[in-house]
Amino acid sequence: MIYDVIIIGAGPAGLAAGLYASRARLNTLILEKEKAGGQIVTTDEVANYPGSIENAGGPSLIKRMVDQVDEFGAERKIDTIKEVELEGEIKVLKGEKDEYKTKTVIIATGAVPRAIGCPGEKELVGRGVSYCATCDAAFFEDMEVYVVGGGDTAVEEGMYLAKFARKVTIIHRRDELRAAKSIQEKAFANEKMAFMWDSVVTEIKGDGIVESMVVKNVKTGEETEVFADEDDGTFGIFPFIGFLPATELFDGIIPMEGGYIKTDEDMKTNIPGVFAAGDVRVKSLRQVVTATADGAIAAVQAGKYIDELEGTGYAGDSK
Repeated sequence: MIYDVIIIGAGPAGLAAGLYASRARLNTLILEKEKAGGQIVTTDEVANYPGSIENAGGPSLIKRMVDQVDEFGAERKIDTIKEVELEGEIKVLKGEKDEYKTKTVIIATGAVPRAIGCPGEKELVGRGVSYCATCDAAFFEDMEVYVVGGGDTAVEEGMYLAKFARKVTIIHRRDELRAAKSIQEKAFANEKMAFMWDSVVTEIKGDGIVESMVVKNVKTGEETEVFADEDDGTFGIFPFIGFLPATELFDGIIPMEGGYIKTDEDMKTNIPGVFAAGDVRVKSLRQVVTATADGAIAAVQAGKYIDELEGTGYAGDSK
């Protein structure tokens, strides 16, 4: 079977692409290696997505997107793509479970959380170190939690964690936050929030569970070891210091900048029939609203590309 469009990734960009492609009567397959949603499914609040006032949470927003995609007939499968052949009119994607052929490909693989990169972090993931506040906040009910980072995500997730923890300390390598002023104001007004400025985590320690961490002041060079409260026995460490694009599969095939895929404004890559959308591509703003816009553009352009191949006129979508 040869699909019209295969979308790799089922985050907001991939789901928006799937919605537009399937609604345009293109034979569409969405491939996701785990579950639909991408980063947004782990986000407690999505207050800046237009129209998302009631139930403005990541999981509920993604559920509505998935329901729409299913309603218009897009096929969805779980598989991890290991190899791609993108040149020529028929592209081939080789996964762990199956091999897929398609006329066009939309890359919407997104990005993954950036690790601190310090000793002990990897060994203690799931044992005190977490990259998902909504997943693991409840484990730290009435305990102390440390959030590493100073951007919008770090501060917003820190405030979410404060609903559960008795104290949340934000560790930031600068002397002021990078988060939007409106977000900062809420954080500074929250009595559960504390701040550790000009600091980085250099080591995480523990025997099977986080028991302490070493924090270094970047201005003085002084290192301090922070120990868990004796009654608690542990504390949470939540790094929110950015993301790494999931583009290894396309390294050396598609031009990139800093690991992100280069596209034009129509989401086209250097390979005809191959598009990229969402956080995976070079862009100035990585938000749900821009991801969904990217996905819509990519799907429409994929339809135009197919029609040009087949010599038919493209009617497009009226809305």
